[in-house]
Amino acid sequence: MSRTIWLGAVAYHPKVVSIWEGMRRYFHEEARLPVEVVLFQSYEAQVAALLAMPGEPLPRIDIGWNTNLAYIQADAWSDHRCRPIAMRDTDVGWTSKIVAVTGGPVATLADLKNRTLALGSRDSGHAAILPVYFLQHEGLVEGKDYRTLRFDTDLGKHGDTGTSESDVVRAVLDGRADAGTIGSPFWNAVRTERLVPEGALTEIWTSPPFNHCMFTARSDLDPSLEQQFAKALFGMSYDNPAHRPVLEAEGLHQWIAPQLAAYAELRKASAHQGFLTQPSA
Repeated sequence: MSRTIWLGAVAYHPKVVSIWEGMRRYFHEEARLPVEVVLFQSYEAQVAALLAMPGEPLPRIDIGWNTNLAYIQADAWSDHRCRPIAMRDTDVGWTSKIVAVTGGPVATLADLKNRTLALGSRDSGHAAILPVYFLQHEGLVEGKDYRTLRFDTDLGKHGDTGTSESDVVRAVLDGRADAGTIGSPFWNAVRTERLVPEGALTEIWTSPPFNHCMFTARSDLDPSLEQQFAKALFGMSYDNPAHRPVLEAEGLHQWIAPQLAAYAELRKASAHQGFLTQPSA
């Protein structure tokens, strides 16, 4: 039997416990791979554990289930030695949206001039980092061309909880902000689950696509363990009734190989906004 693989995940919601209990059960009982899960309260702590060296007074994990920001931080801070392993099919092609009240004063990006834009948590790629970056490329600079109302909710979770996006939507609806930024999955939920009155909000802008989460291996993980882990992941099938509940809970139909090109803009945006400055020891 292989040695234990220590896997990190962030507990951004109570459902995370059930998800990783199900994943652990699959690894042990079906894939015959000894995987143990360590839950962290922030991605900063998880990335630190992924980068920890032997003998450091930190927990040390082999693989982290990272947001896109946590993945590029681990990559940058390991001098590109950490390795991407796999991602969800639903991690591909995310976009950021700017929404405004239907029929209100903001119907195009030009209408944002000298108005207030609500942003989600500052460490959320989809609700803050990338929208600010993409808007700058559209000629709209934060603090110069438009004001911001930031909801730095659940910092350390990188926007996973969705709480800051809820705050953004409320601010737009009650008039504290003229428009707001949210991720495409949250916008889909707003419409399909009728989280706001039908037709109350209109999408006025969509960003270029980018990718979200990534399983990331520490730099010195035995490649054979990484391969066993990837093989086990890719062995899960949505058509298998034993696998489906776990896959659905984690929001995917299948695990896929890393698609790296769509992280390029987040790297640039994160570097520009200071998110790739390595914390002091």
